[in-house]
Amino acid sequence: MQEKNLSFNNFEQCIKCTICTAYCPVVAVNPLYPGPKQAGPDGERLRLKNKFFFDENLKYCMNCKRCEVACPSGVKIADLIHSARRRFSRNIPDLRDRLLANTDLLGKVARPVAPVVNSIVSSKPVKAVMDVMMDIDKARAFPKYQRKGFVRWFKKEAADNQEAYSKKVVFFHGCSTEFQHPEVGKAFVRVMNAIGFGVKLVDEECCGVAMISNGLWNQARRHAEHNTRVFREVVTGEGLPVVAVSSTCAFTMRDEYPDVLDVDNSDVRDSITLAEKFIFEKVDSGEVRLAFKDDYRARIAYHCPCHNEKLGWGIFTKALVGMIPGVSLTILDSHCCGMAGTYGFKKENYKYSQEIGRPLFEQIRSLSPDFVCCECETCKWQIEMSTGYMVLNPIVILAEALDLEATAVANSVR
Repeated sequence: MQEKNLSFNNFEQCIKCTICTAYCPVVAVNPLYPGPKQAGPDGERLRLKNKFFFDENLKYCMNCKRCEVACPSGVKIADLIHSARRRFSRNIPDLRDRLLANTDLLGKVARPVAPVVNSIVSSKPVKAVMDVMMDIDKARAFPKYQRKGFVRWFKKEAADNQEAYSKKVVFFHGCSTEFQHPEVGKAFVRVMNAIGFGVKLVDEECCGVAMISNGLWNQARRHAEHNTRVFREVVTGEGLPVVAVSSTCAFTMRDEYPDVLDVDNSDVRDSITLAEKFIFEKVDSGEVRLAFKDDYRARIAYHCPCHNEKLGWGIFTKALVGMIPGVSLTILDSHCCGMAGTYGFKKENYKYSQEIGRPLFEQIRSLSPDFVCCECETCKWQIEMSTGYMVLNPIVILAEALDLEATAVANSVR
């Protein structure tokens, strides 16, 4: 793509208050990172004059968007940082970064021999080798791959039943649901069917967030163009919403495609949503009724992922989980978990990742909940590894807490 001479961003609206720096989780632990104000709007002023003002230490930005949430002027600070990386960085992604970025490829390779892969990457000798040879920290636990993915289950067990529903949604399941957590996709289908909606799958690609983080810009853009094209067919052609279960996938496809990758998704952006937002709005409007089990009990701590905070959609999860009669819900303080997708796997980031997440881990331990609720799969991996407490996607909690048959009856589903 042709290099831009002008900034797309409203960086001139920065009032130099440094609130973004105060809220940045990386600045507090990593002295190499210049901070969002200096790396973002201040740096952009210099980069527009001369590209040699670009600082390779911008790679330490986690893209958590907490700086943008805090900014009183609405400056897209993290977008400035990652757009600068895209335009000016001379770093070429190495083998480690390419492997971490291609989550779908890794999943396809690992699936046929999932038990063997899981055993190998969890062994101390192999971790030690990866630590030395690939700079993947030996202390990092890897998520477990599943031999049977979500799409295979859907085609075999659920696809034929979806035509019975007059109302439908397109389900963007994402890589983690397909390769590591098919139970999330199964729960989504069951809940959507119970509230009267059929589920349709499309020819999706990985949302591309890991490619953005690791500097695979062209590949990320190809995925963005593909997904946007596919979504356009079902949104404008069939009038269907695209519903995701990962807050990061939803955020990336809505905001990172146009703001970082220059992919115009304006005709489909507002139709991309998160499962909890979609369901809550249907319940709130009276279109959908929920019937809960009488005997469901749980003490749940809710962690709102950074990208869901940026979307402003954590309120929908809080409201839905809070509707469950037998639930005692605690909203955790606003903290980044420190994982940031593939960021926490890397040896140079691992100690910063853990230090960033420490306040969150300590609060979870002090509460000792039955489990943690969270919409982000990489937050799940980080919290489970660092605290020992199980983390469940909200859609899984709903599937367990709902009386699905009674809910189907209440919504006149046969």
